[in-house]
Amino acid sequence: MNSLSIYEFDALVSGNIGGASADGIHGVPAVVFEWLESEALRIADRGEGSWVRLSQRKGMRAVQVTSFVGVLRAPNGFQIEVLPKVGKAIGGGATEARQLLIDMLCCLQRFRHVQTDKARLLARRMPLLEVFISEFLRATDQVVKRGLHSDYAVRQDNLFALRGKLMVGQHLRQNQFRADRFFTQFDEFTTDRPENRLLHAALRQALRLTSTQENQKLARELAFVFADVPVSEQPGADFQRVHIDRSMAHYETALAWARLILGNETPMTGSGHHSAPSLLFPMEALFEAFVAKHLQKQVTIGLVLKTQARSHYLVRHQEQDWFRMKPDLLIHDDTTNRLVLDTKWKLLDAVKENGSDKYGLSQSDFYQLQAYGQSYLDGVGVLVLVYPRTSSFDQPLPVFEFPKSEGLRLWVLPFCLREKRLLLPPCGSLDASLMSRVPIQRAIPEPASQPREAAFI
Repeated sequence: MNSLSIYEFDALVSGNIGGASADGIHGVPAVVFEWLESEALRIADRGEGSWVRLSQRKGMRAVQVTSFVGVLRAPNGFQIEVLPKVGKAIGGGATEARQLLIDMLCCLQRFRHVQTDKARLLARRMPLLEVFISEFLRATDQVVKRGLHSDYAVRQDNLFALRGKLMVGQHLRQNQFRADRFFTQFDEFTTDRPENRLLHAALRQALRLTSTQENQKLARELAFVFADVPVSEQPGADFQRVHIDRSMAHYETALAWARLILGNETPMTGSGHHSAPSLLFPMEALFEAFVAKHLQKQVTIGLVLKTQARSHYLVRHQEQDWFRMKPDLLIHDDTTNRLVLDTKWKLLDAVKENGSDKYGLSQSDFYQLQAYGQSYLDGVGVLVLVYPRTSSFDQPLPVFEFPKSEGLRLWVLPFCLREKRLLLPPCGSLDASLMSRVPIQRAIPEPASQPREAAFI
């Protein structure tokens, strides 16, 4: 085994434990565990964002992945695919979780070039890394079919025949005793351009990483086409030289993938012992981007959905503004802020309706939303906390009130990941601020005769 699929917050231990346990514990080769453990120690020492941390399970040393999803690659080539935790409640398991992750990634700026339908089909039979490689190869194949971009480039060379312009100074210095040579400068029509060098380098890297016969075959065929193009040895510099104009538009998608494959932001390069892989994405950011993209479709014409508003501060001190307040989402019109929303990637449980469990809600989130309400809504209006819809949280919670801020109300609402919609409370209290241009799917209790869905919806 040279790869493994796990979920957020699963734990990894050294050795073979016979597959995943019910507690989300997985065994990995000893060399991989040592690398993960060293990364966890390095992260702890430096105080960096923690995608893995030290743990202990059943008396064994363990490392636990956190709320980062994607693909990481150990120095020895072992690949670990980390999927969203909601995948554990999906009937489709890893396949549907992988498809959900692809849908979410497409909401990020640098992944908008992904052909979602194609990628989702590939995810049914390929791990995430192979899906990414397949997307890159598909895009590069389109470039080849359109033709590699060529242009005239100025060359200097010591040739056996005069070509172009004789460079007299260099000719005299190098050919004082070589009457059969001419040091010349000439224009050459060539495919040796930065964009082609980058694609060739990315193809070589993809060929080393892919393990599927389909991807290997296409990668070899494409690499053969680029045989006369040098491999980029300085990808950063070559990317700076690339200029995408109208004639280069067909390169855009392939180069976007090449940037991921060749850049420091991807584990595909085998980031090494001292560098954490970065094709890992915080689920909080993915969920926020996903909600922002699809919630816009529910907002009435005339209202604007703004992400990461930052126009207010918590306090003012000695003529300085301190502690900028940045709600995830803000709905406003030309004159008035209408709604403040914050997304939370956390699984709630509506059954835990008591003073101790509090559905799994966090007190600090309520403090935060109250502060947003005072700053952005002047203490009067509606606040919304958005969580993923699951089988244990499939209806809006009863409204929350602030005794000392009587003008504020807070709703905790589920966002349907499959339907890509925010479920509104049946009372219609949000209609004035959030109206759909198409009929809104309301949260309607299911008939008692029908069993509740086991999967998130």
